[in-house]
Amino acid sequence: MSQKTALLIIDMINKMDFDGGEALLENTRSIMDSLNRLKAGVKQREIPVIYVNDNFGLWQDNKTDLIEECRKGIGRPIINGILPEDDDYFIIKPKHSGFYGTQLNILLGQLGISNLILTGVAGDICVLFTANDAYMREFNLWIPRDGIASEKEEDNENAIKIIERSLFANTAKISETDIDKVFDY
Repeated sequence: MSQKTALLIIDMINKMDFDGGEALLENTRSIMDSLNRLKAGVKQREIPVIYVNDNFGLWQDNKTDLIEECRKGIGRPIINGILPEDDDYFIIKPKHSGFYGTQLNILLGQLGISNLILTGVAGDICVLFTANDAYMREFNLWIPRDGIASEKEEDNENAIKIIERSLFANTAKISETDIDKVFDY
């Protein structure tokens, strides 16, 4: 895998205390093993891991405060299963896309990134919007279907279809992919 690659983990620090949150929690549980395997694999290759997370209206809080606040919700087991490490980047976003109103594009430029692996929740909203903005910025994309979750499986599948058809992203499963060859073309 090219060193020009970064892994984005989108909105996994999440209270999930909203209408549909319990369904999202259940569907997110099913991607945790794959996501943690992927994160471990990219970290072994010294590929940057960037958490891109909703601020949940906490405009004056930092990463630590945001994590602690989100741990008060039903999403606590997910948060505890995928906590950022000290060498991971953490970007707080105000809206659906990880690019909108954030320093993500500047960070990716400074890191020399041209390939993105997008994972997280919700596949049909924040992952899809971030993927669209990444595509518009001409990043190569791998959005593994077993690395994203939505409240409804049908909505997740529809997002994957859009991601494949309109954003020309690779959506192969983590479990079926040699991550060293994802962006070799």
